[in-house]
Amino acid sequence: MGKVILTGDRPTGKLHLGHYVGSLRRRVQLQNAGDYDRMFVFMADVQALTDNADNPEKIRQNIVEVALDYLAAGLDPEKCTFFMQSQIPELAELTVYLMNLVTVSRVQRNPTVKTEIKMRNFEANIPLGFFCYPVSQAADITLFKSTTIPAGEDQEPMIELTRELVRHFNSTYGDVLVEPNIVLPDNQASMRLPGTDGKAKMSKSLGNCIYLSDSAEDVWQSVRSMYTDPDHLRVDDPGKVEGNMVFTYLDAFCQPEDFAEFWPEYQSLDELKAHYCHGGLGDMKCKKFLNSVLNKMLEPMRLRRREFEQDIPEIFNILRKGTEQARAVAAQTMDEVRRAMQIDYFNDAELIRQQSEKFCSK
Repeated sequence: MGKVILTGDRPTGKLHLGHYVGSLRRRVQLQNAGDYDRMFVFMADVQALTDNADNPEKIRQNIVEVALDYLAAGLDPEKCTFFMQSQIPELAELTVYLMNLVTVSRVQRNPTVKTEIKMRNFEANIPLGFFCYPVSQAADITLFKSTTIPAGEDQEPMIELTRELVRHFNSTYGDVLVEPNIVLPDNQASMRLPGTDGKAKMSKSLGNCIYLSDSAEDVWQSVRSMYTDPDHLRVDDPGKVEGNMVFTYLDAFCQPEDFAEFWPEYQSLDELKAHYCHGGLGDMKCKKFLNSVLNKMLEPMRLRRREFEQDIPEIFNILRKGTEQARAVAAQTMDEVRRAMQIDYFNDAELIRQQSEKFCSK
């Protein structure tokens, strides 16, 4: 199939700036570069159910929200294939086969799994589906023979497990699956964007997000309350940019041309940081600049989102058509997997011939 991108999100709520800098921005760049043969973008609703099994309505209601965010951000269904994870039964089948190739202790060592178990308070009682989701994720990637996964650094352990499973499968059954590579964000601030409170990764459950669909007023409220330097009490005081969320977000989102447009007193972010560290620059001025930067980036997304919101049936149609296309690819890969594993009994003419000779000769 050549060079293939696969990427997706759990539809548990609207997408936020952490999603955008972590992978969504890079997805749009890769889509538009035209260097890949195929790009799949999926709703990981099965994975979302691993810790929302008692609330499927939450997933159901957020499918359209995430699809709208995709389209608003610039993903184009003419250039990439959108699909629903739960509507590809081949994914469940491949997950089962891959489970036989990895141990419980190997999954337990995965640092991403450890972190998420702790974050969800699952230490004492881990749902089996949640525990096994790294293998399910490996099935998502390998079923489409994906070569490239745009993701944040927290996903690196998951991609490494996928590579291990590919090597184990291919050495056991034959070369069918493809080892993927991760494409990380292009600057350090985007690797794992903290929440506006500066205390943790941006997360819907922690209420420290700026959503892609937030209004300009909502963005300003979030920026105005953003964690800065607690020791920067007066304008003249020297400030620290390390751990200061205003500058962390400027590192992630500010472009050189933003200074000419919004703050021509400075030529670059480095110059702004130097002034802040020296003293004589107030937090509110920096926050107003960040607010302008963010809203400049988000306003075109808001406008596109409002356009797509006018025809919700077409959103479902895009997902349906993409899912049909993805399932055709999945079926082809599973034919190869079953043949390699020698479980394609009804299509194995040689097996039927051998068994016929064996019993007819008695």
